[in-house]
Amino acid sequence: METHHGVPLHLWNRTKEEIRAILVGVAQRRSLISYSDLVAKVRTVSLGPDSHALHEMLGEISIEEDTGHRGMLSVLVVHKTGDKQPGRGFFQLAERLNRDTSDVFACWVNEMNTVYSSHSKRSSSR
Repeated sequence: METHHGVPLHLWNRTKEEIRAILVGVAQRRSLISYSDLVAKVRTVSLGPDSHALHEMLGEISIEEDTGHRGMLSVLVVHKTGDKQPGRGFFQLAERLNRDTSDVFACWVNEMNTVYSSHSKRSSSR
């Protein structure tokens, strides 16, 4: 059985879709969610807020959403305490996707606005 970070591939894909759906709901509410609150909502597999599997899934979701011109959906997942912003991996991916990360706060806000705008349009067109 093929696995990814120890998660069977069919469950990997289902979990990504579950996370995507949670994040679309967060976007439609124009809100944010912490890593720990996100994993508490996931039912398909058990993930830790700092797990490599979660971070890779978030990266894959952001790449897929960005390819669809909806922005990096994982921008909405933030630290619960401290800076209350996305983690370092988000900004590394943003740079790989040609975002200007010279000012991480501005990068975060711009991407958040893109995601909010994209998902408010989608929800109002239904």
